[in-house]
Amino acid sequence: MAVRKSSPKGKQTSLRHLWLASLGAVVVARREARDTVAGAVDEVLRLRGRAIGIVGDAAAIARGGMATVRGQVEPVIERVATRVGQGLAPVLERVGRAPKKPAARKPQARRAARKPAAKKKATPRPMSARKQAERRVASKGR
Repeated sequence: MAVRKSSPKGKQTSLRHLWLASLGAVVVARREARDTVAGAVDEVLRLRGRAIGIVGDAAAIARGGMATVRGQVEPVIERVATRVGQGLAPVLERVGRAPKKPAARKPQARRAARKPAAKKKATPRPMSARKQAERRVASKGR
């Protein structure tokens, strides 16, 4: 087999080789950047969905906890209010400020719905002074 001799000129890097290499590097870098940005956007959207789900779950848990606490606390508050009212009643009677007993509520009759007000007729607006002057000038020219 014959071995081909390589010329020293073929192994040298020319300006064209540098240009093509840099162009290839730019294309590869641009492709990688585009893929990276697309992946980052997908990841952000996925994390956003998870965060919304977690917040919704936390809100539901908080509402349930508050309902439970409200159910336990309201009877206690009513008992305390009754006891305080019973304890203050004699004191208020001595001072002359006896609490009024709540009167039975009378059912209130509902009012008839009001009729809508009649629409006002549009009244023509008077002409501005400027427009009146323009008409006067225009009529003199005839």
